[in-house]
Amino acid sequence: MTKQSPRIYVYKIIFLEIPHYYFGSHKEKYFNEFYLGSPVTNKDVWVFYTPIKEIIKEFPFTDEGYIEARNYEDSLIEPVYKTDPFCLNEACKGRMTINSCRRGGQKTGKYHYENGTGIFSLTTEEKREVSRKNGQTHYENGTGIFSITPEEKREISRRVGQTHYEMGLVFFL
Repeated sequence: MTKQSPRIYVYKIIFLEIPHYYFGSHKEKYFNEFYLGSPVTNKDVWVFYTPIKEIIKEFPFTDEGYIEARNYEDSLIEPVYKTDPFCLNEACKGRMTINSCRRGGQKTGKYHYENGTGIFSLTTEEKREVSRKNGQTHYENGTGIFSITPEEKREISRRVGQTHYEMGLVFFL
């Protein structure tokens, strides 16, 4: 029996009980290494349902082969990762879905709050000073709120006010 070499491949994971799926690529440490992806956002799906891996395409075990595999993986994910509710991929080509960004922001914000780092390391006066400086910079550069015309500001305010009224979020006389 000959020892087989590790592989680089692109795979698709489906689940027996649900119609969801996940695309990934993997560079094995040894041949036929057990690997079902590295989900973070949707990890519960891997735990509660039965994942089945199908190797879609193999690539040469080289640096170029790995790059090819990652590009091929992206080509499979890109058309579906934001539009197909059954696709469990949360990122493609470095871009993340809103859901994934929201979860990451919640974790990061909680971490900084608990550890008193980032914005939470500043006193109220320091926060005011940072806001004042940033506001001045935006004013001088014509960016942020200072990049839109008074007419555009009125239209935005009207739409926000209408939305708040419809949602019952504010008191209207």
